[in-house]
Amino acid sequence: MHIKLLTKYYFINTLDTNNLQKQDRETIIIYRNYSSSNIRIDRLLKLKNFLRKKGNKFFLANNFKLALKLGLDGVYIPSFNKEFNHLAYSTFLNFAVVGSAHNLKEIRTKEIQKVQKIFLSSIFKRNKNYLGLNKFRVLKKFTSKEVVALGGISKKNIKKIQLTNISNIAGISYFSKKKGP
Repeated sequence: MHIKLLTKYYFINTLDTNNLQKQDRETIIIYRNYSSSNIRIDRLLKLKNFLRKKGNKFFLANNFKLALKLGLDGVYIPSFNKEFNHLAYSTFLNFAVVGSAHNLKEIRTKEIQKVQKIFLSSIFKRNKNYLGLNKFRVLKKFTSKEVVALGGISKKNIKKIQLTNISNIAGISYFSKKKGP
């Protein structure tokens, strides 16, 4: 049985194009760097142009105004961001707003924030936000928004995603693994 993924989201925290060259066109790149408050706009623009030429979409995490200003494809609102300031801004056509959640309360917050897709985490990674397959499926039923699986997805457990009846995944290590020996 073959799994067809509609959309893949790859989280990066460095503006390095080496690993991005290996990604296919269906992979959306989300730049998130919470360790540094200094964002180099010139590097973001170079990365945006590189990804446009490749055919990938480019999102910025947790900075709605800058994503609009730079003409990016969308913005990612993390689970810890509970603000609603972005609702005051008008967006252009095809600008996507996505966000992550770990529980029902955060799902409701993301719905009020008017995100188009909700990243539910962590489906496989055993951390403090660990859901597992069953709890993931239950939480998925509490929203009418499209759901994306996030956390601990690898080549070994990718087939288990079919049990959740979704076709969108997000992660870091799934995309950054080297291909070949």
